[in-house]
Amino acid sequence: MKLSVIIPCYNEIETIQQVVNAVKDCQIDCQIIIVDDFSRDGTRELLMEYIEPQVDRVIYHSRNQGKGAALRSGFAAATGEIVIVQDADLEYDPQEFSVVIEPIMRGKADVVYGSRFLTNRPHRVLYYWHSVGNRFLTMMSNMFTNINLTDMETCYKAFRRDIIQSIKIEENRFGFEPEITAKISKLNCCIYEVGISYYGRTYEQGKKIGWKDGIRAIYCILKYNLLRSPRDFLLPNNARTSNHRSVAVR
Repeated sequence: MKLSVIIPCYNEIETIQQVVNAVKDCQIDCQIIIVDDFSRDGTRELLMEYIEPQVDRVIYHSRNQGKGAALRSGFAAATGEIVIVQDADLEYDPQEFSVVIEPIMRGKADVVYGSRFLTNRPHRVLYYWHSVGNRFLTMMSNMFTNINLTDMETCYKAFRRDIIQSIKIEENRFGFEPEITAKISKLNCCIYEVGISYYGRTYEQGKKIGWKDGIRAIYCILKYNLLRSPRDFLLPNNARTSNHRSVAVR
């Protein structure tokens, strides 16, 4: 099975080449799609001049929109049977792709979350209140979805392509995480969770998420769990049913 790796990218000139190298070294047949969300630090020029020939596709946004918008573009371009998200920094290790996608490869799961908390793998010690915030948002999401995730906000989410390409993604920024969690839970997808490593960054190193994104996450948890019908979650040609086995785009 081929794996499509979607790399949303914004102002990552220091790490994007290293991430591409790491993905290419993961020993899995990968389609690599980078979505540049209108970088202004030289990343865009680096992609155009050097990295484009190394990957399958680079998509350039004409204005900065956010991670969710970048993923929306990347998911639409994916052709592999499995799709995974890889951030354009060095917080997550592509060598663990095989761990994350294994439940899908075995036909057990439709979606797999790589948990930074359900693991004995290396985990960089960083911000206490970030950890508290992540756990609070995960708990709040679980209360409304009635699923028992340990890390809703993780980057490493892998999907069967027919699943992710059937879902309408509305959030442009980091609200993607609670949005997609609410939608796959309401569409009765089979979700697994596996432990992964985490090599976190400081704000000085380029970390971008902040407290305003936490407020938006709470809003998204309420919006997509309480105020929306599952039929609203599907793209028009898949809106005939909320059963994920039937909405698959094949």
